[in-house]
Parts: sequence; structure tokens; C-alpha cells
Amino acid sequence: MAPSEPVKHEPISSVHASAYTVPTEAPEADGTLCWQETTAIVVSVTAGDCTGLGWSYGLAASSEVVNGLLASAVVGTDPVDIPGCHAAMAMAARNALLPGLVGIAVSAVDIALWDLKAQLLGVPLVELFGRCRQEVPLYGSGGFTTLTDAQLRRQLSGWVSDDGMTAVKIKIAERWGADEARDLRRMALARETVGPNVTLMVDANGGYGAKQAVRVARAAGDLGIGWLEEPVSSDDLASLALIRGMVEPDIAAGEYGTDPNYFRRMCAAGAVDCLQIDATRCGGYTGFLASAAVADSFGLPVSAHCAPQLHAPVCAAVPNLRHVEWFADHVRVDRLLFEGLVDPVAGAMRPQADRPGGGVRLREEAASLKR
Repeated sequence: MAPSEPVKHEPISSVHASAYTVPTEAPEADGTLCWQETTAIVVSVTAGDCTGLGWSYGLAASSEVVNGLLASAVVGTDPVDIPGCHAAMAMAARNALLPGLVGIAVSAVDIALWDLKAQLLGVPLVELFGRCRQEVPLYGSGGFTTLTDAQLRRQLSGWVSDDGMTAVKIKIAERWGADEARDLRRMALARETVGPNVTLMVDANGGYGAKQAVRVARAAGDLGIGWLEEPVSSDDLASLALIRGMVEPDIAAGEYGTDPNYFRRMCAAGAVDCLQIDATRCGGYTGFLASAAVADSFGLPVSAHCAPQLHAPVCAAVPNLRHVEWFADHVRVDRLLFEGLVDPVAGAMRPQADRPGGGVRLREEAASLKR
């Protein structure tokens, strides 16, 4: 029997990005930063009659990187050749430097390319990746340092009671760790609210010094903290490794990683118990899968940082996945901008598998938020 002719697809005809800015309902803050709006960079990539959708979060300037630098590298290429498109974007961005605005732009385009490819092949995105699980576990994340005690209780209770989360995370180290007593009090409040059977996670966003992080973690020993995220700067690998060997909670970091080499260095330094990867920063789904493989080679699990709607399909294909962050800020933004989203059920997300692609589309109403 003669082999069938390979299916030929029309080349990519357009790549376009727009920025959409959503104000917060109230100021939000962690240990080292306060913000009052979140901007999503939304990318569409078209080939023939199909358009793929991708997005990331950052500054509106990333949309101009897409429309100028990256569009010229991708238009005219084969839409199913994602490695080729990814390499073309990296080459075009060489002198503009991938970390930062450019990397966020590349990530959004890569995600849109995967959505487009799944549509062209007529398969759900999760099946294109090759799922190894039917659903991905979630943990509730927010707990901003600007929340009142009552607001924090409501948020935590909602994740546990309404969404069935078995793990939750709050922010600590307010004002660069200036008030350890407040941090410990809020951790105690969180533990009291969720009860003894929910994993309590905390995120210092690099706000502590190394000795301070050890001191706070030990002082919170009776609270059963299961996860201490970025107790110091994620660039300080030596201190992360030192803290990891001195405290009970798992040490996690990696959300600022931009390429597999970044994660290789972090793993090789023995800096973390769990590697955080963010597809909106590390080169999209292509970078996420490569970085998860790096972690796996060191025997480490990975956790998807923020952007749960984007991460659910690819994380269903990652054997060494620990969980996906159900981040309150991005959950709210995504619900305003997109339709076709997946809601949590019993603390997990089941990626859509009823139609080709990722199934998410931009709402018409989102135009009012366009920058």
C-alpha cells in the first residue's frame, strides 16, 4: 500500500497582538511589589481559515514586539512547524535579548502556534500534546498582603469549600520582610481557616534574607507549612540551596525562568524541591515542555506558575507535574477577556477535549479593555 501524500497547509498569513489592561478591584501586593492593573498580551496567528489564540501577561510594549519583530519572522512559514517558527523568533530576537518583554512576546506567539496547529490537525490541544492524565490538580493562590483578615478568610474558604482545593497559598514578607510578626500571624490565620488537612503554602517573592527566611520558617514550624516559595531572590541559588537544607517546607522557585538553561542551572545547584515554570515567560508551550524535561532529568517535579487556563492542556502531558496555580488575579482577568474557559471541579481542571484547539476565544466585550 503506497504511503499517502502529506497534508499541505497554507502558510501563516498574519500574526497580530493587542494589549488588554484590566484594573484590579483594589490594590494588590506581595512581599516586594504593589500593582493596580494587569495587562494581557493577546496574539492571533492565522493560516488559511484557522486562527490560533495565545496570550501572556506583562507590559503593553510586548504587543509591539509581536507586531514588528516577531510577525516578520513567522509570516510565510509552515504553521505546523512550530520548532522552526520558534527558532526563527529566537533568531530575530537575538539582539533584542529574549529575557523580559521579548520573551513574553515569543511565549504568546508560541502558544498561539500550538492552538493553530491543533485546529489545523483537527484535534484538541491536549491530545496534540499527548495527555498522561485526565485532569490537572490545582492549588488556590492569592492571599495578597493588602487583604484584610476577613477578605483573606473568604478567599481561602472559597477555594476549599467551593472549588475543592486541597492546597492554598498566601503572600508573606510584606515590605521586604519588614514585619515578621505580621507574616506569622497571617500564616496562623490561614491555617485556622483551612484546617489541618489542607496543604498551606506561602510565597515571600524574594522578600527575605537567607537567615531571616530560616528564622521565619522555623517559627512557623507548628503550622505545618508545606511550601516556601522564593524565600530569597530566585537569582541567589546558593542561598536557596542553603535554606532548602535547613527548613522543613519544600523550597520552590523558577517563575522568572526564560529558557531551559535557566532551569538547568537552578536544578544543578540543588536550589529547589519543586521547579516552577511559566509558559507565558519561558517560551510558550515549547519552552515549558523542554524545561519540564530538564526538571525530570534531575528527578524534580514541576508546578505551573499562574495562567491556569493556558497551563491546563500542556500540564496534562507532563509526567512530573505537581500542580497548577489557580492564581486569583489571572482567573479574574481571563474571565473578563475570554470565553470557553474551564472551571475547577473538586480541586482540579479537566482540559477541554470536545473540539480542535484549546477552545478559548476572545470575548467581544474585551474591546473596551484594549490599550
